[in-house]
Amino acid sequence: MTLAMTLLRRLEGPQTLGRGPAFWTAFALVVAAAIAYPWFADGYTVGNTAYFFCWVFMALGLCLIWGYGGALSFGQTAFFGLSGYAYGVLTLNVGAAYGFTLAALVLAVALSAVMAALLGYFLFFGRIGGVFLGIITLSVTLALERFMAQTAGPDWKIGAARLNGYNGMSGMPPLTVPWFDGDVVLFPDVALYYGLLALLIVVYLALRILVNARFGNVLVAIRENPERAEMLGYDVRRYQLAAFVIGSALAGLSGTLYTAWGQYITPSSMGLTAAALPVIWVAVGGRGDLTATLIGTLLVLGGFQALTIYGSQYALVVMGLLLVVVVLAAPDGLVVAGLRGLGRLRRREASR
Repeated sequence: MTLAMTLLRRLEGPQTLGRGPAFWTAFALVVAAAIAYPWFADGYTVGNTAYFFCWVFMALGLCLIWGYGGALSFGQTAFFGLSGYAYGVLTLNVGAAYGFTLAALVLAVALSAVMAALLGYFLFFGRIGGVFLGIITLSVTLALERFMAQTAGPDWKIGAARLNGYNGMSGMPPLTVPWFDGDVVLFPDVALYYGLLALLIVVYLALRILVNARFGNVLVAIRENPERAEMLGYDVRRYQLAAFVIGSALAGLSGTLYTAWGQYITPSSMGLTAAALPVIWVAVGGRGDLTATLIGTLLVLGGFQALTIYGSQYALVVMGLLLVVVVLAAPDGLVVAGLRGLGRLRRREASR
């Protein structure tokens, strides 16, 4: 069997919901609708949708770490902010010519992956798990946020890039793609929307292949019973570390894309509230499935933004209540519960 056929077969499997012609037909229709969406929406709405896409990568990364690996991490926003600041420092010092922003994006994400590997090594090879892993990753996130918040003043700069404390960095260039007759600038409009949509589809499909491969099966086995997985000969620490690095790199990708989208980054993106939000997105959709996480994150982001019109404090209260309801009534996630309910209804109709 060729490599291409093997990868295509792994798009479906026991670790992901959705299979067969019906699912992929629906997937194709959703992609087609997303492609046509900018033709019927104004520029502001399209740019706002691109803003939502920036956050989804972080949620998918947490889904891999927590949903499949069973390790609850509050460190996603730490790597989000680290990559965002790295992108700002690189682009403010070098510029955007010749598509350097793409190189800066890769370097910033690589920095997050390296830092995640260092932190994860001490966490997982130190046999730290359960609630203690969440406490340590949250502590790292808040420590980084506190450090960046006190970097005001002219002394806190890296080359031409000033960190600016609570005010954050600004003025970094958007993403540019080198082209034959000059660089194409991906401002937060149609061009950036299509770029993020394509990247999101690639990452989603790649993660489906990953979790339905041996890596994903072992990761789920570790989540269910790490002692049994270790007795079967698997190095639990290596698999958990790999998932942590991949998930953190996706959080770094979110941070870089967000920074390029808004051309700014502030320490508040790594605060306590910011650290809790990805957990809510993933829990509401369904942490055990990539598709549920993707759908749930986009729905919660849209609802959260609508609620902020009436006051951000109300939005945060509603998000907290939503998390409590999900934990008590639908621990597998609202999207997963809804999809399973539709499946049962379809089977009932077919049996009649």
